[in-house]
Amino acid sequence: MSEATEKNKILPMVALRGLVVFPGMFLHFDVGRPKSVAAVYNAMNSTSREIFLVAQKDIGVEEPKQSDLYKYGVIATVSQILKISNRENGPVKVAVEGVRRAKLCEIINERRSPLALCEPLAERAIRGVSKSYIEALVRHTKELFDVYGNVAPQLPQDINTTVMRETNPGKLADFIAGNIMLEYQDRQIILENLSPVKRLEDMCVLLEREIELLGLEMEIQNKVQDRIDENQREYYLHEQIRAINEELGNTDEDETASFREKIYDLKAPDEVKQKLFKSCARLEKYSPQSPEAAVERNYIEAVLALPWGICSKDNLNLTHARKVLDNDHYGLEKVKDRIIELLAVRKLSPDITGQIICLAGPPGVGKTSVARSIADAMGRKYVRVSLGGVKDEAEIRGHRKTYIGSMPGRIIDAVQKAGTSNPLILLDEVDKLSSDYKGDPTSALLEVLDPEQNNSFRDHYIELPFDLSKVLFITTANIRDNIPEPLLDRMEIIELGSYTAEEKFQIAKRHLIKKQMKRHGLKASDLRITDAALRAIIDGYTREAGVRLLEQKIAAVCRKAAVNVANGGTKMTIKPENLQEILGSVKYKPDSSLLVDRVGAVNGLAWTTVGGEMLTVECAVLDGSGKLELTGSLGNVMQESAKAALSCIRARSKKLNIDPDFYKSKDIHLHFPEGAVPKDGPSAGVTITTALVSALSNAKVRGDIAMTGEITLRGRVLPIGGLKEKSMAAYRSGIKKVIIPTDNISDLDEVDPAVKSNVEFVPVSTVESVWSEAFANSDYLAPEGERIVETHIPEKKNGKGARMTQ
Repeated sequence: MSEATEKNKILPMVALRGLVVFPGMFLHFDVGRPKSVAAVYNAMNSTSREIFLVAQKDIGVEEPKQSDLYKYGVIATVSQILKISNRENGPVKVAVEGVRRAKLCEIINERRSPLALCEPLAERAIRGVSKSYIEALVRHTKELFDVYGNVAPQLPQDINTTVMRETNPGKLADFIAGNIMLEYQDRQIILENLSPVKRLEDMCVLLEREIELLGLEMEIQNKVQDRIDENQREYYLHEQIRAINEELGNTDEDETASFREKIYDLKAPDEVKQKLFKSCARLEKYSPQSPEAAVERNYIEAVLALPWGICSKDNLNLTHARKVLDNDHYGLEKVKDRIIELLAVRKLSPDITGQIICLAGPPGVGKTSVARSIADAMGRKYVRVSLGGVKDEAEIRGHRKTYIGSMPGRIIDAVQKAGTSNPLILLDEVDKLSSDYKGDPTSALLEVLDPEQNNSFRDHYIELPFDLSKVLFITTANIRDNIPEPLLDRMEIIELGSYTAEEKFQIAKRHLIKKQMKRHGLKASDLRITDAALRAIIDGYTREAGVRLLEQKIAAVCRKAAVNVANGGTKMTIKPENLQEILGSVKYKPDSSLLVDRVGAVNGLAWTTVGGEMLTVECAVLDGSGKLELTGSLGNVMQESAKAALSCIRARSKKLNIDPDFYKSKDIHLHFPEGAVPKDGPSAGVTITTALVSALSNAKVRGDIAMTGEITLRGRVLPIGGLKEKSMAAYRSGIKKVIIPTDNISDLDEVDPAVKSNVEFVPVSTVESVWSEAFANSDYLAPEGERIVETHIPEKKNGKGARMTQ
């Protein structure tokens, strides 16, 4: 129990945070809370200048209540107050001297300047302890303090002197507790102990613990100092080596220091910096001429070359983007609309990922230039990566550093060239990828193009995660069927079809001529190509889906003009009659025989990787033993289609007025011109069937009609692919009517408007309907009881429509 020395007192109170005051202790501290400042001033203005100081249990409590304070504190006298600021009730520095212990009974006027009802306490009398024990305890305490003084940092000499002079156990414990580094909880334990002997015993325990802790701290500090000394030693040695290298002309040390400076400035994750620092340390240990040094040097340079945290600002102005696309490309409205949609989505949702576009179409239609225009419109860096013929996975992911001549993959290399982490990367010819024993590059591209994985893409050479999610990937392909299904699933396909003659004319006039004249150093005053000459080049010297060959012909004209200018000639005007002298003889002349009604010859349509083509099927019926001869480099599917057509005709021989035994007495020869070009596919079925009927019945087939469709044994016409390109080929060849399968009516939406306005499309579902349209005089071919119903779908600009024949 506590022992009261006098009656209870009501004194101003200050709650201390992290501080405990002992009787006889003089110290000064800052007071900042308004309540505490008011309490200090109240104590200073009182007669006794006494104030009650008690410690908080939790220093984080801003407005402590009685439950937040310890029960025991100290009554002290205020000797001096020093203002820290000029504002009223601002923080002050106060000097106090502890007088006696006291117990907190109650807090009065807690909201304003707090007053404490406290009970002053006196030390308990020493009973049951011999004088020799007390003397031994005091001596042991002083010995412990002397040891503490040897390990404690910067302990004042006067404190040590006071301790050595003091003999009272209670005062000795209070003085040591108030002047050594202890947690305020430990000091509070000493304060609350009213027994002098017990208090000094507790102090000895605390001293021994502190001595042990200080010893451990000193051991740790010595180890740290040893390492610092070692680092300083290495630093001096490196400085000496640097000086020697400077004298010898070696710059490797400067190079390493330069690397470290760049690493410090790098806006990269800590994982990247730590690995680079380790590489720098290894580089310093290697001889400058060693292969290992070259490997580390190349690796550090490759990683530092990556644009860590560097992004260009996107220009998402849709009007500006439309203007750029219109200036760079003529037509391609569907492609432009899709690109504008992409930019609009990015404008509304900047963090969107996964928009990967594949531009599919024949060569020369502008796939690569469209990608470049997108980069210009968005203000992004543009890098093209050609994937044609790539068959090694390491081309995409990079090579391991262990290999001689290893380097990053093409994706990381493209990002390095761009200099930003959000460029537009064009993956050109993605359908030309192949695989071998070295791996499948398509599988590596799956991670690159997957928005769920490419935010931490690891190149085998870099061996660090790099974020590719901000990169806008655009791929190109000629044949979408050659793209593996998992890769195709990650991309949105945008088809770029063949150009019409008018589109080629506008593209050449607006873009190609200007481009080639600039490339050849020509001015408008040096060369002029008339519209008629340009159309003659398109019709007579090129036959392609795109404009690549057309650009080459224009370049040839520009070279002739350049020779003329270099020789001091005048302005050169190119007319149709000049073309043979410049470009040679016309290569593609209109074949009027294709448009003439013939027996045993039918105009078919074929799809190729460079667009659509006219494919004439010729049939000859000869006396023989029933052989079927197929020539023209035909594939298995096409040969089977010819056999199916023959069986279909045999089943209808009576209706067609054909000798039912023709397959026994006649040899049939089917030939497809341009025999050096491989041909395959089922879409020539109706063409083969019509050619057979024409040859067997000696009926002429209309020359202004072309057809396409797969045939079945029962005479059904099945849908085909590539209608857009095939119809373009028919339009170029002057065909006026194209017979298509009924199921391909929906594909007419993709056909060019210029083609639909000049070509009539006739959807059919049976082979009899094909014959009714194809033969010049087909009355005798119409099966008995079958009637022809005409349905126009839909009306075109010139009144022509597609007619449905039932």
